[in-house]
Amino acid sequence: MDSKPKLLAMDLEGVLVPEIWIAVSEKTRIDNLKLTTRDIPDYDELMQGRLNILKQHNLSIKDIQDVISTLNPMPGARDFLDWVRTKTQLIILSDTFYEFAYPLMVKLGMPTLFCNSLEIDSNNMITGYKLRQKNGKKKAVKAFKKCGFTVMAVGDSYNDTTMLAEAEAGILFRPPANIIDQFPQYPVTEKYEKLKEYVANFLA
Repeated sequence: MDSKPKLLAMDLEGVLVPEIWIAVSEKTRIDNLKLTTRDIPDYDELMQGRLNILKQHNLSIKDIQDVISTLNPMPGARDFLDWVRTKTQLIILSDTFYEFAYPLMVKLGMPTLFCNSLEIDSNNMITGYKLRQKNGKKKAVKAFKKCGFTVMAVGDSYNDTTMLAEAEAGILFRPPANIIDQFPQYPVTEKYEKLKEYVANFLA
């Protein structure tokens, strides 16, 4: 029997909250902002494209934060997190940015979040970004294991698959069809109730 403490590592966007960039795309009607890590595996390529679009359209950090302020967690997400935190440790691993995520973290009950930071100039324009560390999700899970935890990881996109592979158990939650097809080794669920069952079995 595994006597190590258990830890759940979860992605944020697409799993617990809506995709921020898709929401910005719908608000601004800029279709190319709909692209996410579900579509483009190379995160730097994705972000450089986003930064170029923001510059072309003169969109500031405030413009994006105004959209984020209208977003809410997915139905059932807060209840799921509250349940998990009565059972085990939970950490959110995301490629979003602290400057974006805070209002959503409040609505989720302020879970611990590991993510990245934006570079913003004196005119409130986003000029770049700083990764907390490259391939941070996988490295975080690896570090948790070195600290003595047994880890389950939950995600939905290309940038989650390395942490799912590193964890002792990996689950895809509401992934697109291309992710399901390319990573058939991971169980898939669309519902938090089923995800609870996976977590409960992992903790047993």
